[in-house]
Amino acid sequence: MMSREISIAAIAAAFLGVVVAGCQSSNEGVGDSQGGPDKAHGKQIFTVICATCHNIDGTGIKGLGKSFVTSEYVRKASDDQLVDLLTKGRDAKDPLNTTGVVMPPKGGNPSLSEKDLRDVVAYVRTLNQPG
Repeated sequence: MMSREISIAAIAAAFLGVVVAGCQSSNEGVGDSQGGPDKAHGKQIFTVICATCHNIDGTGIKGLGKSFVTSEYVRKASDDQLVDLLTKGRDAKDPLNTTGVVMPPKGGNPSLSEKDLRDVVAYVRTLNQPG
């Protein structure tokens, strides 16, 4: 049986996944002048999906999601590694999962594209503070 926290996170992720399903289509191709990630679009996705567990300011919600502000992992991982984590999610039993709460693939929104995830990574990097 799922714990209360896992159930809340799964329900919130599923609901928010539906709400933000159209985000990427309205911003396709938007980015910096070189076609790079669009941090504003990443913030939009983060605010609707990721903030459910990681808080609106990226400081994390105890028992649900880790802080991105103080995360050494975010600081040291490559963009590709972070996109891979977002794409696959993290099982509650994964040894690297210290909260015991499932992080669903793509935050529970299967319609997010790789570009969307790269936009989220670009935004999350703006939250991360040097240690």
